[in-house]
Amino acid sequence: MTLDFYTLSVIYLVYSFLGWVGETIVATIRGRKFANRGVASGPFCFVYGTAGVLITIGLNDQRSSLLALFFGSMIYATVVEWLTAKLLEHAHHRRWWDYSDKKFNLDGYVCLQYSALWGLLGMAAVRWGNDLLFRLCAHLPPLLFHVVLWAGMALAVLDQIAAVVVVSQYAARHPRLEQLNQELGRGSEKLRQKISASVERRIQRAYPAAARPEPTTSAEKQLSFSDLLWLFVIGAFLGDVVETIFCRVTAGVWMSRSSLVWGPFSVVWGLALVLAAILLRGGEQKSESRIFWFGVILGGAYEYVCSAVTELLFGTVFWDYSGFKFNLGGRINLLYCFFWGIAAVAWIRYGYPLVAKEMRKAKRHVRPWMTALLAVFMAVNLVTSALALARYDARTSGKAPANAVEVFLDTHFDNDRMERIYPNAKKVDKAG
Repeated sequence: MTLDFYTLSVIYLVYSFLGWVGETIVATIRGRKFANRGVASGPFCFVYGTAGVLITIGLNDQRSSLLALFFGSMIYATVVEWLTAKLLEHAHHRRWWDYSDKKFNLDGYVCLQYSALWGLLGMAAVRWGNDLLFRLCAHLPPLLFHVVLWAGMALAVLDQIAAVVVVSQYAARHPRLEQLNQELGRGSEKLRQKISASVERRIQRAYPAAARPEPTTSAEKQLSFSDLLWLFVIGAFLGDVVETIFCRVTAGVWMSRSSLVWGPFSVVWGLALVLAAILLRGGEQKSESRIFWFGVILGGAYEYVCSAVTELLFGTVFWDYSGFKFNLGGRINLLYCFFWGIAAVAWIRYGYPLVAKEMRKAKRHVRPWMTALLAVFMAVNLVTSALALARYDARTSGKAPANAVEVFLDTHFDNDRMERIYPNAKKVDKAG
């Protein structure tokens, strides 16, 4: 099975639908009346599709081990459920589901019994379900298959956008959009109201906890785009410095640890700090042991996903822990997972408060044009790095340049330069 846009799209749509079917059946039986568990207009629970894609990408090379599939799926699905619940509560200041009444729960977002169920479902999907799904799809004419899939993904994207707009009451927070809605006319306004009312009724029936009149959490000052951008840059720079010093101390060599072709920036660390700032804010009241285990689980899952995704996209592995004990596919190992836990404690207790304080001070001196310039530079840097890596993979596979962009990349980012920037990168066969 080759993992590409079409196969992953099939997994996303089918598992989103099956998740909706399962949730709706269970909710209907419990409530003794039909309960549509989807927030979107269509019969989809997209969190299941997202988990299915991540589990497939991350664990496709572990298909021979049922134990690895079970625990890997359990961790992935639990992390997705926890992140979804956390982000929804962060955005709307309400809980959409609450497992506080169940044993072995974590902040009411996840619980052991459902995590074990997700592990079994994920194991079955990767080991048997995906193959069965693609054998069924193989019977469709290729043209029809592609047309249906593109149409399905387009509808899914539009459906999710519409649901987010309604649920988040986007128009109420954005006067320009509200003004535009008013200008659309009476007919469109009636349609909008009907859709909004329909979704709101569905939410009230399917997710009673989300319909509470009182917020479950106090509203925090939201992080702006500029805050997240500067956090990303700071995290990427500090991560590169830490890894460079670590390599010097442990291996005795100075080695580039950058993810980008221009500048000492580690994207993995930058994204990690941004996610930590969004998801772990307010964790100052939690015990250090809880923060530590948060970091171990979330950091390990995050590192595994980063490794699997970069290998899928570029055919290259940027780190390999196969020589370490207690590793999983060479992508993560227990020792470094513990390091993520320690890093989480240090970040929540000391790092983020200090960085946030200094960022507030710097805002008086940082002009908007500086942030805009930094955003443009990082965007160009990210795109150029992705193109250079993709061309590096193609070039080492013997593919000649097909256009002026690829000629430019071959000239300015040849094999010698790419090997200096990514000395640990190891070409592998793409997942299949």
